[in-house]
Amino acid sequence: MTDPLRIVALSGGVGGAHFLRGLLAWGATAGVPLDVTVIANTGDDMRLHGLQICPDLDTVMYTLGGVISEAQGWGREDERFTVAEELRPYGVGWEWFTLGDRDIATHLARTSLLDAGQPLSAATARLAARWDLPVTLLPMSDQPVETHVELSGGEVMHFEEWWVRTRAAAPARRFVQVGVDEAAPAPGVLDAIAGADLVLLPPSNPVVSVGTILGVPGIADALRSAAAPLVGVSPIIGGAAVRGMAEACLATLDVPATAAGVALDYRSRHGLLDGWLVDDADAGALDELASAGVAGLARPLWMTDVDTTAAIAAAAVELGLSLR
Repeated sequence: MTDPLRIVALSGGVGGAHFLRGLLAWGATAGVPLDVTVIANTGDDMRLHGLQICPDLDTVMYTLGGVISEAQGWGREDERFTVAEELRPYGVGWEWFTLGDRDIATHLARTSLLDAGQPLSAATARLAARWDLPVTLLPMSDQPVETHVELSGGEVMHFEEWWVRTRAAAPARRFVQVGVDEAAPAPGVLDAIAGADLVLLPPSNPVVSVGTILGVPGIADALRSAAAPLVGVSPIIGGAAVRGMAEACLATLDVPATAAGVALDYRSRHGLLDGWLVDDADAGALDELASAGVAGLARPLWMTDVDTTAAIAAAAVELGLSLR
């Protein structure tokens, strides 16, 4: 029997989850056994109504568990909002962040496990077991990390408020990952990286998703020391973010919102990146990437459905295996 291809992916929410679904679909269709470990960003985590909410962990879990709201890309399919409707007249909570009933059940379960003394990694494994996920899902750290945004006027707010309520309309001066310096990689994270055949960066936000994971002490060092090549998929196509407001995040680092700009930032700021997929529209960046020591491929990168996403994942794996 062929040994499975051991892949580690550093993932944010919607973009990462869609890519992972495509990766698994490719493996099943191509007959390639995969052993996938997902290290998910927890910098977006927050407390609401006393519940611990982990947006990126839940988006990956719901997507790969087959219960994601396809229309939204996050939250549960066939959701109900009875609790939110009852809370609203009391003036409790945030009007811009509505929790559905099914989603609340997940947060209740997680919070009860955490309050009983379980670390986030153990609570995540318990929740993921319900959905019989085809991956090992790990938080980047068991210690709490929260991404805050310092606006140009000096006001500070949680990243989710800036992202969801303001839609990144207020210019950000910088992002502050509160608690990241005291955080440590969750159990299993470093072992997965050390044992990987390939490390992938899905098209997640390079600043506040992948960048936050890389900010946990020990993770970037482990990736630099790993034998596995590290290959990423550009979240920028034709100078615009595939999803969300990544351009606003990149601007805080003076990084150009281009396919090459993101790749070269991974290379210069983190000392990482062996290969990079760009969209056909950005094929002109391949020479610049090659000059920086990054192998590149140009392919269609719009993840319009599972089949097209599987083709993108296949190209990322192909590039990575060619670099081993």
